[in-house]
Amino acid sequence: MGIVNITPDSFSDGGLYLDRHKAVDHALKLIDAGADMLDLGAESTRPGSLPVPAELQIKRLLPVLREIRRQSNIPISVDTASASVMQQVLAEGADLINDITALADEGAARLVAAAGAACCLMHMQGSPQIMQNNPSYVDVVDEVDLFLQHRQSWAIQNGIAPASICLDPGFGFGKSLEHNMNLLGRIKRWTKVAPVLVGISRKSMWDQLLKGRSLEERLPASLAAACWAAEQGVAIIRVHDVRATRDALAVWMQLRKETE
Repeated sequence: MGIVNITPDSFSDGGLYLDRHKAVDHALKLIDAGADMLDLGAESTRPGSLPVPAELQIKRLLPVLREIRRQSNIPISVDTASASVMQQVLAEGADLINDITALADEGAARLVAAAGAACCLMHMQGSPQIMQNNPSYVDVVDEVDLFLQHRQSWAIQNGIAPASICLDPGFGFGKSLEHNMNLLGRIKRWTKVAPVLVGISRKSMWDQLLKGRSLEERLPASLAAACWAAEQGVAIIRVHDVRATRDALAVWMQLRKETE
């Protein structure tokens, strides 16, 4: 899943693709690099970020979504927590809603169900503004698992097809480095029961683990984690660096074949 941030303030590439033409060009380059799907977002959810009004998200998203759809039939995900935004992008042909709040907005689940779309339900402790202040759990794996089970059942009860739901433990969303590593190390707990999405590309957890890695220096850690996630059965790996991730996974897959 290639990332297209149509935002001024995303942690990795904020401002680079706020212009619609640059966003579309970036999306097409990700497709050429081997992306299987795209994830469009018009609201940064980095730690400390503030909500973006639905009207502004829609203004940023729709021209980009329409132009990508005109030039490609690649599956398109939209990263939003707003039911108003969901209604607009689903009408324009979005295939998946990627929601950090697990469809908490009023009417969100019904919109996804009515469109026959897929969704990704993510765990987050707190909100982006405060989530990294002091995240705390008794057992992070059990607590995230309980939340995801509950939201999955709730989504099904609201008419979303079970096969259309994927789960995301929410790396970096109200999690310390220890929490993130515990979740990633035990990710198979979820891959055994549902498609799983992981977003671990360029995240500050690699800076924390490796003691001082800038954004530009986090690619090797991101690639190692992507290969681990694939080994554990993760279905969707959300990344900034599509070609590099494709290459790493191609080597991993070939080596797996050699051992079969």
